[in-house]
Formats: sequence, structure tokens, C-alpha cells
Amino acid sequence: MDLIYYYFPFLETIRDFIELGGDVLLVIGVLTLFMWALIVERLVYLRIGHKKAVKMAVQIWENRDDHSSWNAHQIRTRLVSVVGSHIEKNIGLIQTCVALCPLLGLLGTVTGMVEVFEVMAISGSGNPRSMASGVSKATIPTMAGMVAALSGVAMSTYLQRKAERERELVSDNLVIHH
Repeated sequence: MDLIYYYFPFLETIRDFIELGGDVLLVIGVLTLFMWALIVERLVYLRIGHKKAVKMAVQIWENRDDHSSWNAHQIRTRLVSVVGSHIEKNIGLIQTCVALCPLLGLLGTVTGMVEVFEVMAISGSGNPRSMASGVSKATIPTMAGMVAALSGVAMSTYLQRKAERERELVSDNLVIHH
């Protein structure tokens, strides 16, 4: 194990940080990694996959002879909806992860404070040195949860607005010919 820390010293820092913040910090870290994996996937899709989907929808629409009947309007609506649903995939899950991060931070606060009260009950006094571990386990997860949520809020908002804009652009690209 020491060999791993020799080649990857940042892992030792991460381990120490997790020990300082408690087990809830590990859960916040895993949730944050999952959230950012979803964010990166959406960014890659918008960069690569979305352009192909729009091109295919426009091609399907342009290959139609009829653009003005009720049936044509329904097909146009369906094309916009399909492309829009592909854009919005996982955005709700990202927003859920954003909402969970501060809640898990709060859970870390509660578990850290429980540890402080246990130390006070066992030692029979308010010795600050014996309570320090619990106080750090109470504050670090709160901070980590808020930082993770803030980074996720910014990206979630960006992705949501981008999805709305792209849906409108797709709708504008499918021109109705009379």
C-alpha cells in the first residue's frame, strides 16, 4: 500500500481527507463522481451525437413530399420531440445528484455531532481536544456537499438552457413548406 502512495501521493491526501470527514464524505465523493460522469457524457453528446441526430431529423423531414397536412405536422412534432428527449436525457438525474449533495452534507453534520455528544457522554466533560474529531466530521462533509452541489448547479443550469435552445433550433430547422 505504501508503494501506491509513493507513486500516487494525492491518494494519501484523499484518504486523510476522507478519514477526517467520515464515511459520509466517501458517499458524497462517489455521488459527485457519478454526477460529473453524467455531466461529461451530456457535454460529449452535445458536441458529437446531437449534431448527428439533428442532421438525421432534418433529412427525414426534407425527404417528405408533404409538409403541410395534419399528418406532416404530427411527424414534425415527433421528430422535434425525439431529438429533444435525447438532448434532455440524464439532466433530471444530474439535478437529483445536485439536490442530494447538500443533504448528504447535512447527514455528515448530524453524524459528526452525534460523535461529539458521545465523546462528551463518555468523558463526562466538554474537553475540546476530545471533541475535535467529531467537530471536523461535522463540518467537512457539509462543506464538501455544498461545493459539489455548487459545481453541479452551474453545469446543470447550463445543460438545461442548452437543451431548451437546441430544441427550439431543431424546431426552426424543420421548415414547413406550403
